[in-house]
Amino acid sequence: MDFNFSKQDEKFRTEVRAFIDQNNPAGRPEDRSPKDIQAWNQKLAEKRWIGFSWPREDGGGGGSVIEQFILKEEMSKAHTPALGSDFMGLAWVGPALIRHGTAAQKDRFLPDLLNGRSVWCTGYSEPDIGSDLAGLQTKAVLDEGSGGSHYVVNGQKIWTTAAHVAKWIFMLVRTTSESESRYGGITCLLIPMDSPGIEVQPIKSLVGYHSFNQVFFNDVRVPVENRLGAEGEGWKVVMGALANERSGISESTGMERQLEDLKELARNSKKNGRPALEDPAVRRELGRYESMISAMRLNGLRNLTKQLQGSPPSTETSVNKFLRGQLEIPMADFSMSLLGTAAQETGPWQTNSLTFHGVVIGGGSPNIQRNIIAERILGLPKD
Repeated sequence: MDFNFSKQDEKFRTEVRAFIDQNNPAGRPEDRSPKDIQAWNQKLAEKRWIGFSWPREDGGGGGSVIEQFILKEEMSKAHTPALGSDFMGLAWVGPALIRHGTAAQKDRFLPDLLNGRSVWCTGYSEPDIGSDLAGLQTKAVLDEGSGGSHYVVNGQKIWTTAAHVAKWIFMLVRTTSESESRYGGITCLLIPMDSPGIEVQPIKSLVGYHSFNQVFFNDVRVPVENRLGAEGEGWKVVMGALANERSGISESTGMERQLEDLKELARNSKKNGRPALEDPAVRRELGRYESMISAMRLNGLRNLTKQLQGSPPSTETSVNKFLRGQLEIPMADFSMSLLGTAAQETGPWQTNSLTFHGVVIGGGSPNIQRNIIAERILGLPKD
């Protein structure tokens, strides 16, 4: 097993580090201004590093899978702002458009994604189905009336991140209930959030933080040309998008950065009058987290190797999604123990300890990941 990168890859890593040194906004990430972020994204756009792995004919950088990994890894280590401003659009909508979109859809949506002019949300979960995405009930009925062909959408979505600021929603609806498979009869629509009949209601966290929403659709008319992919093939469209999210690499790099912050907290906290980082029990706990994160990184590299060999992201990426959920909770609790009585005050660690649930549940809860691992990787009977 060879963990070394080629000379060409290391040359690209050097280029990325030089770019970060010259352009990464100063100060803590939470203190950066919108002007700082805008300037950062402008520099990224000039280098075509937003949509880095997208084909050049679609406005992307045409970069390789391994270069994309290096780019994201180095930027995560340096605590830079994100690659682009529309996370959901770049992670899911763009790749789905490139794979399934018409020429007109690509021309309409991809430039705005790359230039930060779009804000997308995703309409997957519903109140009565939990993480069972295939059980969705929001309906879209085709209306071939005098106003042209439209889908008329009725139903409700929940846990919709950024719906209160989004301009568009990338959404699954049921166009028929007569399919032989429960995964059939599902269609993907691209819907403007200012369409008549859409109502957004906030879902606030324990600390009053607002990112989740519930969204109601009451006779919302959507032109047929806003369908992505063929009718009834929405499951294939969205599963490809979710596979793009679950590469496995982002899970480990995110936790590596969080662990470094936790070590810094231990350095600056006191236990029995000494820095908490010097306490054997604290060091053992941090070591346990580090070993799990190292396992995540190795698993991510294994998945990366398969992609380099031409295989798309597989269900094995659920392992890292599951492991991240197993880390977020104890690491949040551990940060509170390091703070001691200061845990009763307000601050970033206290906020994180009350809001990590969204990270753990988003994209599929731990129990859903357990089922995927058991059924699709281990070949166990279905739950």
